[in-house]
Formats: sequence, structure tokens, C-alpha cells
Amino acid sequence: MSVIKFSASQKELLIHKLQQYFSNELDQELAQFDADFLLDFFTKEMGNHFYNQGIYDAQRLLAEKLDYISDEMFQLEKPIS
Repeated sequence: MSVIKFSASQKELLIHKLQQYFSNELDQELAQFDADFLLDFFTKEMGNHFYNQGIYDAQRLLAEKLDYISDEMFQLEKPIS
């Protein structure tokens, strides 16, 4: 599996969100370097869990859609006498 990487603009947005969270919820300032380091840690240590959950969710959705299509096709069958 490939390593999870963010574009520069995505990383900037995520760092900003971390800084906002620390400021609003924890009443602490998180410097740019610290936020970058924390984001890298979360990505490395937890990213695969979120990625895998996304895969599982997509698989479940696809299975539901395939079941629906299969049911709809079954309804189209003509009786054989």
C-alpha cells in the first residue's frame, strides 16, 4: 500500500484545522512546526485506519448497489412456460 500523502494546499488546510482545534477546544497555541509534526504523526500512526474504514464503507456501498441492481434485473425476467 502506498504512503498517505497530502498536497501542499491540503496539508496547509489540515495544519490550520489542527491549530484552530487546539486554540478553540484546548485554549493552547499550536505553532506551525508543531502542527506539521502532529499531522505527520497522525497520518503515519492513524491514517491507515481511516483509509481502511473508507475502503470498507465503499465496499459496503458497492455491495448494496450491486444487490439493488441484481434485484432490479431479477424483476425484468420473463416467465418461461
